[in-house]
Parts: sequence; structure tokens; C-alpha cells
Amino acid sequence: MRHALITAGTKGLGLQVVEGLLEAGYSVTVTYFSDKEKAERLQQKWAHKKLQLVQADVTKKEDLQMAAAQALSFAGRIDLCIHNAGPYVFEKKKLMDYSEAEWAYMIDGNLNSAFYLLQQVIPVMRKQSFGRIVFYGFQGANSAPGWIYRSAYAAAKVGLVSLMKTISIEEAGQGITANMVCPGNIMGEMKESTIQEARERNDSDTPIGRSGTGEDIARTVLFLCEDDADMVTGTVVEVTGGVDVIHRYR
Repeated sequence: MRHALITAGTKGLGLQVVEGLLEAGYSVTVTYFSDKEKAERLQQKWAHKKLQLVQADVTKKEDLQMAAAQALSFAGRIDLCIHNAGPYVFEKKKLMDYSEAEWAYMIDGNLNSAFYLLQQVIPVMRKQSFGRIVFYGFQGANSAPGWIYRSAYAAAKVGLVSLMKTISIEEAGQGITANMVCPGNIMGEMKESTIQEARERNDSDTPIGRSGTGEDIARTVLFLCEDDADMVTGTVVEVTGGVDVIHRYR
């Protein structure tokens, strides 16, 4: 049984990914930050599956080390590492309006956290001669665009693109792939919704006529994690429905 370690998977975009993995027969270790009620609800729903919940703050190296250790102890292997967590400052701010603490929080949570996770999971994946690593980015991250009001987040994710591509080359001979999924403008309850629910609502102004959903992201992640998806590595996959997220403020 393949085992997945996914950060921040008890709600939001990560929830559909976790449930998709469980439905597909994976065992899963999932971290959550503070919402214990959501975590317990997920555990109860999937009590018949091999699921472990771990409370962790992805901005802290020690928490990530602990989560990886618990994942390995739980299943004896780590086949998938899906870094779903990505701290975000929702208030629109220009670069000069960020505090040092906010900047550090964004870089720690979105970029440094990836480094700390990789330090833990890659040695395990090398021993297995198999691994699938998936990060999250934003539309256009592959070309390092400027993103007004989102400087800290954008800088961290663009750095993560380069890190992901480097890892994909360095670890290719070890049976390990690394890719990035970039969600579009998926808001509110749609993060935990299905594609069918989005089609029934039919209230989106996206070019394809419906909102993006957590299921859209889950389907993409699960494809990248398949055993036979080894030819897809070092790739940035945008799941946006044709929406131009970057330029909506212009």
C-alpha cells in the first residue's frame, strides 16, 4: 500500500486530495494546524481507512520533522509528499507595507517548509527507489511574474518552482518525481466542493462556465502521483479554467 504525507489536508483544497487518496487505496498521514474539530470529523468519516492525523505548524522545522517521523512510523514508508499548506496574507499589501514578521511567515511557510520536508522524505524515497513530490503554486509562477499586492507569497512560490525543478533533475535517477500544481481562483466553499457541485451551481464567470473546485486539484495531484506518471516531472500544471488570476487587479 502506497503511503502519502500531505500537509494541511483536513479542510480547504487539501481535503478533496486526502479523500481522493483514501478512495484510491492509499494510506495517508495528514497534518492540520489548529482546527481539531475538522481533523476529528475527517478521522471519523474515514475510520475504515488507514489514516493518521498529526497537528503541525508548517512554519516550524521541528513540527515538519515530527510529522515526517510519524508518517514513517505509521506506515513504514513515505511514497508521496504533497505540500498542500501555503500560508497567505489575504489583506492586499504592497511590498513596503509588509512587516518583517509577515515576510518571514510567508517565506517560512511556503519555501523553507519545502526544504525541511524534502530533507526528511527524500532519504526515505531513495531507499524505496520511488517517490512523488507535489508542491502548490499560483498561475504564472513558472515565468516569475510580478503579482501586485502579493509580493511575499509570489516570491516564495517562484523560488519553490526553481527548487522543485532542481529536485526533479537531481532525484530522477532515484525513481522520484517532483511537480507543481497551480490552482486558479477557487474560493470559499468551492475549495471543498466537487466538479458536479460546481456544474450544478453554474454561477461562475470563468471561461469554462463553472468554478474550479477542490476535486479539480485532487484529480491533478492523483495523476501526478501514479506509478506510471514517472515521465511527468519538473512540470508546472495550471488548473485555472482559463482565468487570469495575476492580472485581475489591473
